[in-house]
Amino acid sequence: MQIEDVKLAVVGLGYVGLPLAVEFGKKRSVLGFDINARRIAELRQGTDHTLEVSEAELAQSQGLSFSHEAEHLAQANVFIVTVPTPIDEYKQPDLTPLIRASETIGKILKRGDIVIYESTVYPGATEEDCVPVLERISGLRFNEDFFAGYSPERINPGDKEHRVSTIKKVTSGSTPEVADLVNALYSEIIVAGTHKAPSIRVAEAAKVIENTQRDVNIALINELALIFNKMGIDTQAVLEAAGTKWNFLPFRPGLVGGHCIGVDPYYLTHKAQSIGYHPEIILAGRRLNDSMGGYVVSQLVKAMTMRCIQVQGSRVLVMGLTFKENCPDLRNTRVVDIVKELGEYNIEVDVYDPWVEAQEAQNEYGITPIDKPADGAYDAIILAVSHHQFVQMGAAAIRALGKPEHVLYDLKYALTAEESDLRL
Repeated sequence: MQIEDVKLAVVGLGYVGLPLAVEFGKKRSVLGFDINARRIAELRQGTDHTLEVSEAELAQSQGLSFSHEAEHLAQANVFIVTVPTPIDEYKQPDLTPLIRASETIGKILKRGDIVIYESTVYPGATEEDCVPVLERISGLRFNEDFFAGYSPERINPGDKEHRVSTIKKVTSGSTPEVADLVNALYSEIIVAGTHKAPSIRVAEAAKVIENTQRDVNIALINELALIFNKMGIDTQAVLEAAGTKWNFLPFRPGLVGGHCIGVDPYYLTHKAQSIGYHPEIILAGRRLNDSMGGYVVSQLVKAMTMRCIQVQGSRVLVMGLTFKENCPDLRNTRVVDIVKELGEYNIEVDVYDPWVEAQEAQNEYGITPIDKPADGAYDAIILAVSHHQFVQMGAAAIRALGKPEHVLYDLKYALTAEESDLRL
């Protein structure tokens, strides 16, 4: 297949797939496919509820069309799969969306077709888990009748500076010729350039360690924060001082959630354990980061008790529910750990987040955010996500939401040490 022969389809139009499809749609014809008919209807009307792509950007992508009907995929010969790869309740990789997408493609797969995966997986998943599904459903043979590639996504939700086209892209293919074609295809839209990995497994491994590295580093800073809090030392002040050294890494303590950092390490540890190696540091970091919600609540309860504020039956405002600031993404948000832990103390919790669709929060976590917090109503306030609306409010306006005697806990260093009562 030559680059001019490519008929492209992007399978999965979430935070990863839609921006990718839009960029390709500026250069060539591309079919954007998603099984969610409501999502397709929304996009056809020029609206993206994830806020990753504007109405103007959708309009500029003149080569992009949408469908939720699988038979329409038959017109394509190159498929880019961008479906979620979450973990289950036991923190094991859940490849269900990836397998389902592979089954859908397998039904219409033709000789000479190429299937490229972008979803985060463990090394070997493309060729060991996905390709066998394609072979079984299609009856075709891998690397004889059809081929595969892997180019890990590097989308950063809510980031309007680092976009899909401005982030360097790792590419790979199941044969040298396919690797060249995959690299050339992405080079059409990636102005930051590409890096062609020597194999699919190398590309898969590169992706999964990107966020594992960040997770372990944040775990270290979280542990330092626990130590410094016991010593009565302000962690932010320590990090600012240490940051004057040119090679000090600027990580900050906090909750670690989202679709990548809090998930990807479990893909690597699952694979490691399957080959007989028990990863120590990675899992230790995961345990520590997953415990931070409970730590935050314990510190808050202690502070309330020290001020003689009745804990049981008190009212606490949690400001922010998304996993990061200035985006509506609720995937794997660890703010829910705080909400659940507060409930264990019979505390009445109000969650306020202007970025969140209330119905989505209810469906996903059983939490219905309030429309607006009441002034002077709260015994404690937790600033959990530093949305620009909260930062712009300032300490005085945030404190006005509390009762005359209350505790203000700033998890994001949005306020100064003097303006808040507690910080990580």
